[in-house]
Amino acid sequence: MPTRQASAAAGTGYARLLLFVAGLGGLLYGTDVGIIAAALLYLSKTISLTLAQTSLIVAAVLGGSMFGSLGAGFLADRLGRKKMMLVSGLMFIASVGVIVSAQGFVTLFLGRLLQGMSGGVVAVVAPLYLAESLSARSRGRGAALFQWMLTLGILIAATIGWLYTRRAEAAIAAARGNDLLIRAAQDHAWRGMFLSIVYPGILFFLLSMGLGETPRWLFRKGRTAEARASLLRSCAEEEAEKEMQEMEALAFKNGGRGAAASAGSVLRRKYVIPFLLACGILALNQATGINSILGFLVIILKQAGMNARHATQGDVAVKLINCAITLIAITLVDRKGRKYLLKIGTAGIVVALAGAAAVFWLHEWKRVDVLAQVRAAVVGDSLALPLSQLHAPAESRSTDLTVLYTYGKGDRIVTVRSDDPDPVLRIAPDPEETGSLLRIRRALYGPVAGERSGWVTAGLLGLFISGYAIGPGVVVWLALSELLPTRIRSVGMGVAMLVNQLVSTSSATLFLPVVGNFGYHTMFAAWAACTVCYFLIAVFVLPETKGKTLEEIELYFEPRSA
Repeated sequence: MPTRQASAAAGTGYARLLLFVAGLGGLLYGTDVGIIAAALLYLSKTISLTLAQTSLIVAAVLGGSMFGSLGAGFLADRLGRKKMMLVSGLMFIASVGVIVSAQGFVTLFLGRLLQGMSGGVVAVVAPLYLAESLSARSRGRGAALFQWMLTLGILIAATIGWLYTRRAEAAIAAARGNDLLIRAAQDHAWRGMFLSIVYPGILFFLLSMGLGETPRWLFRKGRTAEARASLLRSCAEEEAEKEMQEMEALAFKNGGRGAAASAGSVLRRKYVIPFLLACGILALNQATGINSILGFLVIILKQAGMNARHATQGDVAVKLINCAITLIAITLVDRKGRKYLLKIGTAGIVVALAGAAAVFWLHEWKRVDVLAQVRAAVVGDSLALPLSQLHAPAESRSTDLTVLYTYGKGDRIVTVRSDDPDPVLRIAPDPEETGSLLRIRRALYGPVAGERSGWVTAGLLGLFISGYAIGPGVVVWLALSELLPTRIRSVGMGVAMLVNQLVSTSSATLFLPVVGNFGYHTMFAAWAACTVCYFLIAVFVLPETKGKTLEEIELYFEPRSA
């Protein structure tokens, strides 16, 4: 008995270690996504970026994650889960160095791409590691903890952004119009934001070195004794023996043991339904607009009527809600079940996105087209147009002019408010684009949304993030790791994550061009329509996997006649 108690205590301690390390992986993924939101306030002011390039800088993390997740599935099968966690840590640390030293678009883009690749690897391998190491009784909480650490990473990134924004705005005010000092403050702000997130990456890499390999990977490689020993490190003896018996029984049913039983294709009939379901859930998870909203949240709140300081405060508030609600989801996921939480969460998301679309539409429809007047003010590929020359709406105390223009290599956007210290729209030739022509493509003028509108939007986005955290945020990692059979899990997870990040990257890349041409309400309405589809899948298609072992879930998708 003392030996069994000692073994259980050791297993509990090791389980906590692997939960913490995998959770740190979630934190890294969260900082990848969240750190750009506040950095966008200063990034384009110190590095010349077009509208498309700015979108690409945001989308690069998501695109890198797409490629990283695809490769992670194959490599995790060949090299092991632990080695791929170490690789993701090294990639993250290197990416921060590239970003902080960047002086132009190409280097900055490559750094963000590498950062995304590290996130893509950890987004596949960390949930995979937890699913294959924890017992059925604690697997739901393990995946939920990964999501909570992800939200904590986003919150930490938002808090860092808010702190650096406060310092930068104070330095800019103290500079009293000195362009050199203002530029230095802006440059220090965004570089400091990125540099500050390197420390959890270093900790993740160091602690990953102390982990062992997962029992199911070892079993698939024919290393049965090592697999049993690995299970005993993280589970009680009875649970470990039960799961070993189920692994052996399933391997025998599939025609072999260990490595001999590991061959399988996602195209086999018995795997198609869970594979397509996992891909569908992950695609729709990003079609809610989650990463685009988190990445552009400060910009969205500013457009909704907040000033820069309030927008960063709203950013922190929304991400704090995300973190808090995820804690609640952790307690519910193994009690209420995956299906129940997903239904509740997606319903809340639909309401929030539809509400945000309505708020933006009520403001944006009042804007008038002043393209002819702005074009008429262009002189020699330069523009200096006081807002006083435009007729302000009678009911508005303040107005803004938003202009979409092309000068040289791509689209850019500029907004001037009538209550700015110098309310004049100025567009001057870019020294790097000599000989290029200025083309005004779109010019809209109308009343400025007030702070009240901004806080209403912040409240709706708080509802959005609450719905996401209680449902899709937690369930997506479980769906990814639970639905796919053991024999194709790592490869299937890689392909499903590829679909996930492809949708995410497309959404982020299109965001600024779409809102620049059609308004913010268009994007929010599109995301709401996609989430309706997500809700229907949660209600009518997704099976409940609460309390089931991975082997029991796999048998659920077996043909009934077999």
